[in-house]
Amino acid sequence: MKFGQQLRESLLPEWKFYYVDYAGLKRFLYERSDKGYTADDESEFVRLLDGELEKVHDFQQTKSGEMKRRIEYCEQQVSLITKNDAPTDAKREQLDIIEHEIDTVISEVYELAKFTRLNFTAFIKIVKKHDKNAPFVLKPVFTVRLNSRPFFRENFDELLLELSRLYNIVRNGGVDVDQDKDPQSGNGQNFVRQTTKYWVHPDNVMELKLYILKFLPVLIYRTKGTTKPPSPAITSIYFDNEDLDLYQGRIEKSEGAEAIRLRWYGDMDSNEIFIERKTHHEDWTGEKSVKERFSLKEKYVNSYLSGNYTMDSKIQRLREEGKKSDQDLQDMETLSYEVQNSVREKRLCPVVRTFYNRTAFQIPGDARVRISLDTELTMVREDGFDGKARAGNNWRRTDIGIDFPFPQLPESDVCRFPYAVLEVKLQTQSGVEPPQWVTDLIDSHLVEAVPKFSKFIHGTSVLLEDRVDVFPFWFSQMDRDIRKPVTKAIGVSRTSSPRGSIVGVDNLVRHRSGRISSGTRSQSSSHFPNDIEVIIENEPGERASQSGSAGTHYSQAYDEDAGATVTEGTALLGRKQQADKGTADSAASWLVRAINPFSTSDKRSSSGYDALTGEVPFVAQSADDSGAGRSAGQRRIAVPVRVEPKVFFANERTFLSWLNFAIVLGSLALGLLNFGDRTGKIAGAAFTLIAMFVMVYALVLFQWRAERIRQRDAGPYDDRTGPTFLVIVLIAAVVLNFYLKVSAGF
Repeated sequence: MKFGQQLRESLLPEWKFYYVDYAGLKRFLYERSDKGYTADDESEFVRLLDGELEKVHDFQQTKSGEMKRRIEYCEQQVSLITKNDAPTDAKREQLDIIEHEIDTVISEVYELAKFTRLNFTAFIKIVKKHDKNAPFVLKPVFTVRLNSRPFFRENFDELLLELSRLYNIVRNGGVDVDQDKDPQSGNGQNFVRQTTKYWVHPDNVMELKLYILKFLPVLIYRTKGTTKPPSPAITSIYFDNEDLDLYQGRIEKSEGAEAIRLRWYGDMDSNEIFIERKTHHEDWTGEKSVKERFSLKEKYVNSYLSGNYTMDSKIQRLREEGKKSDQDLQDMETLSYEVQNSVREKRLCPVVRTFYNRTAFQIPGDARVRISLDTELTMVREDGFDGKARAGNNWRRTDIGIDFPFPQLPESDVCRFPYAVLEVKLQTQSGVEPPQWVTDLIDSHLVEAVPKFSKFIHGTSVLLEDRVDVFPFWFSQMDRDIRKPVTKAIGVSRTSSPRGSIVGVDNLVRHRSGRISSGTRSQSSSHFPNDIEVIIENEPGERASQSGSAGTHYSQAYDEDAGATVTEGTALLGRKQQADKGTADSAASWLVRAINPFSTSDKRSSSGYDALTGEVPFVAQSADDSGAGRSAGQRRIAVPVRVEPKVFFANERTFLSWLNFAIVLGSLALGLLNFGDRTGKIAGAAFTLIAMFVMVYALVLFQWRAERIRQRDAGPYDDRTGPTFLVIVLIAAVVLNFYLKVSAGF
C-alpha cells in the first residue's frame, strides 16, 4: 500500500484539515519538476512545508493541553462524587458517566498518538521525495527545523499514567485502593511464573497500552525517600565468557542452563544493583525454571565479582533487623556464593547490555496477572573480546547512560530492536484459565507470538555474530512485516456516549484499519510449544535473506510502491547437530538405508513436518562448522520443538512390539522345524530367517531413533518400508508353504 493511500485511510475525519497535505506537496513537486525545478520553486516548497509543520505542531499541542485539562476535570469530579452523601447507586451512576468521559479521553489519546506518528512519517517521506526529484538537498535544513517543532517527541506516558490511575479509582467505586500497597508485594525473592512473549509493532504500541489499562493499572515503582518521578528505564548487564558457554546453554535449553545479569532501574545514579540468576529446568525434571536475585550497593559490585566481598555482613544485619525470614536469608546466602563461584570458575565478564523503557501493568500486591511492555529496546556490546576495552576493569562501561538511541556509539556496538516486547506473566493455579481479556489480547492482531524470545540471546547473536554457532529461531521473523489484518475488534473502539459524546475509540477506527497492510500472517501465530527449544537439521535448498552487519540499526521503512516493509538486518540460520552423533548412528545408517530406501536419516522431509509434535518448524539452509564469515544461508538456527520424555518410552514400546512379533514368529518356526514334515521344515526355516531379520531390524531401528531423539532431531521418525517388507516376505513364506504342500499332495 502506498503511503498516500495509507494516510487517507488512517486519518480521523474530524481532524482531516490538520494533517500534512501530503498529496498537495507531492503534486507540487511533480508539477514543478516536469517544468524544470527552479530556486523560486524551492522557496515556495519550503514555505509550504514550513506552514504544514506549524499547523501540525500547533494542533498537537492544543489537543494535548485539552486532554490534560479534561483529565484534571475528571479527577475533580471523582473527588466531589466520593465526598458527597448521595446513595451508593447514585454515586455509581455518576461514576459511570465519568468512566465514559475517561473512555473519550482514551480514544483521543489513541488518535493523537496515531496523528503524531502519521504526520512525522509524512514529513520524512515528502522530504525524501523532494531530495530525489529536486536539484536541492533539503533534509539537513529541514531536520533542524523539525527539531525546533518536536511534535514527534511528545511523550504520552504521563497521560497514560494519569488515565490508568483515574480509571482504577473509578473502577473501584471512587476509592484508590492501591494507594498504600507495595507494588512489589506478592513477588518473592524467587519467581516462578508462566511467561509468554510477543512482539508489538510500533504502530500498535499505544493501542495496546490503552487496551490493557482498562483491566490493569500501570504499576509505578517509586524510590523510597525521593520525590523524583519514576523512570521507566531498565538496564541489564549480561555476563558470559569468551566461549559463550552461558549463551550456548540458554539457546539450546540445556538442563540447568544459567543466565547471570546485573540490573538497575532508572538512570546511572541508581545505587541499588540487583544481581540475578535465571536457571532453566526441563519439564520432565518436575521443576520449574526460576529467577533468583538479591540486591547490592553499586560501590561493592566490583569487589563482589572479584571475590573480595561477601554478603555475610548484610545478611547478618538483615537477620538482626528481622526484615526477612531465615529461609529467605539462607537462600540469599546460597545464591550469592553460587553466583560468585560461577563468575570465578567460568571466567565470566560483561558481554551485552540491554536497555529499554518498561511500562508494567499489575494490581499492586496481586501478582496473578502481570503484563509488561518494553519499548526502545537496545542491545550494546560490553565485552573486550576484540581488544577494545569497552568496560575495562569495571563491571559496566561508563561512556553511555540511558540516552537512547545512544548516538555516540559506533554501529558495530549497538543493535536497536525494531519492535516492542510484550511479556504476559501468569501465576494461576493448575486448571484455572487466564482471564478472557488476556486470551483475547494474545489472539489479536496487536501482537506477534515469539515463544522464548530472549534479549540476551538476540543481542549476543547479533553483536557477537562471528563467535556464535547457533542462532535463535526468531531471526526468520525479522525479515517480514509482523502487522496482521484485524480479525476481531478488541482494544480501543469508538462508540456513542449516552450524553452524545464519543466514548472509547470507535469501530470506525477498525473499519478504517484497511490502512494496515494485510501482509502475510505470521507463522508464529500458531503458538509454538514454549517449554523446550531444540536444534533441528535444516532442509537443503531453503534460503534466507540478510542485510547489514552485526551492528545494524534495525529501522522501519515504508516503501512507496510496495507498501510497509521491515528493513532489519537479519539472518535466517540453521543448525545441523551431527558433530557428536557417535559410532552407533554411523555404523547403523548403512543398514537402515539398505533396509529402508525411504529413510531420512541424513535429511529432513521436504515438507519440514515435525513427526514428534505434528508441527511445521522453521527450516533453514544447512551450514558447515566454519563459524565466522558465514552468509545468511549458511548459519545455524535453533528451533522450538516440544520433546516429551514419553517419546523415549514410545520408542522402547515400539521396539518391544517388534520383538514380541519376532518371538511369536520364531516359536512357530521352531515348532515346524521340530515336529513338521519335510514341507513344514522348509516353511519353518523360512519363518526362522524372517524372525531373525525382524529382531535385527528392530534393534537397528531402535538405536537409530533413540540417537536422533537424544540429539533432538526434528524427524521424521515414521517407518513405512519395514512393515511393507515384512508383509511381503510373510506372504511369500505362506505362499511357498502352500505351494510345497499342494505339490506333495495332501
